[in-house]
Amino acid sequence: MTTQAPSQGEMLDLYAVMVRIRRFELKMVEIFTTRIKNGDSPGALHTYCGEEAVAAGVCSLLRRDDYVFSTHRGHGHALAKGADLRKVVAELNGRATGLSRGFGGSMHLYDPSIGFMGTTGVVGGNLPLCLGTAYASVAMGKDSVTVAFFGEGAASQGSFHESLNMAAVMHWPIVYVCENNLYAATTHVSVNCPVANVADRAQGYGIPGVVADGNDVLAVRDAAAAAIERARAGFGPTLIECKTYRHHPHCMVIPEHRPPKEIREWRARDPIELFGLKLVAEGVATRADLDDIEAREVRALENAVESMAESPLPDPLAVADFLWA
Repeated sequence: MTTQAPSQGEMLDLYAVMVRIRRFELKMVEIFTTRIKNGDSPGALHTYCGEEAVAAGVCSLLRRDDYVFSTHRGHGHALAKGADLRKVVAELNGRATGLSRGFGGSMHLYDPSIGFMGTTGVVGGNLPLCLGTAYASVAMGKDSVTVAFFGEGAASQGSFHESLNMAAVMHWPIVYVCENNLYAATTHVSVNCPVANVADRAQGYGIPGVVADGNDVLAVRDAAAAAIERARAGFGPTLIECKTYRHHPHCMVIPEHRPPKEIREWRARDPIELFGLKLVAEGVATRADLDDIEAREVRALENAVESMAESPLPDPLAVADFLWA
């Protein structure tokens, strides 16, 4: 299967999405830190900084009627799939104008209108669920594809194996994307995964297993393009493993524990900086063009934060209406 090279506009869109995610996450860290210092307890915040190339590369190839199932580290997936920035900012801050009306928070973002079927705090909990939309697509004669993002820790859960097994047997249109950032909370992947690559586990189910550089947005895009094309054509699932690294600790309530040297080495391969250098070197954009993109994303984020600050808190009594909506 061949992959068409992205156009100049698509390359710039990829860059913009990655910048949007990064700026969003850094702003949320700032807001959550301030809230904690003021005695507020906004909960855990699992940031996606460092992994932006995975969400951007995969979701750039998806249609509105394709489905995405996300994880506890899912803000980037939501934004890359097209979720409204204002609504995501509002949801993380518990406002009624949020994606889940302020009742869900950081780990419970939903927007079925764009095929974003939710984030979850249950490790591997989204993997059985993705079978549902894949089955529905086939049953209705549609060529919609389902993407399930998950971490390498979830790849050692029973739900991972059960989901892959059924999808492979039924030839359902699913792209499994493992974001291997080396650590499941504080546990290194070598402790719970006996094989060199999570993608190698695809062999047990007779489906393709692909390893991609998760810090190279074009490498991720190429791997996803082949998998999505295969799924749409009715040939079944693919397992993609994206090797990447998160810049921040697991969440804001668990201290950093990873080796400083390892963190420095991975941060030197920042996916946004690497892609920006590539765009300039190949004449796709000038540094001024990239600065303009960043300025635009920062303005949009500032507007979203201002809108959130003016939004009401949800009415606790309305939760019952929300559950049955």
